[in-house]
Amino acid sequence: MKWSVFAFLCGGVLLNLVAQLGLKAATDATGPLFGAGVDVPKRLLELLTVPWLWVALTCYGLSVIVWLVGLSRAPVSQAYPMLSLNYVLMVGLAWWLFNEVPNLERVVGILVIVVGVVLVFRS
Repeated sequence: MKWSVFAFLCGGVLLNLVAQLGLKAATDATGPLFGAGVDVPKRLLELLTVPWLWVALTCYGLSVIVWLVGLSRAPVSQAYPMLSLNYVLMVGLAWWLFNEVPNLERVVGILVIVVGVVLVFRS
């Protein structure tokens, strides 16, 4: 795989990561969307006013475009496993940004994912 293709795929992965973090930040700002005592229509309207929601949706849209460019130049069987890097990066960023401390099982699972991605790229 050429480095330029790898860069597009990584860009898609990172944009998807920012989108997920934006969705989490948006729902943290509004609170749960569903549940006992939640006025769902009101909560959804509140969510539409949170800037992080719009950042997230924009990043999702851009990630699709960037990912399409990468997929047009790489086999999907080699590109798709890169999406699993989101799991790895997300755990670290969730720990840092949202104080979600990973347990040992999660860390071991992440190491397995990293090994798997390395094996796919070497093949």
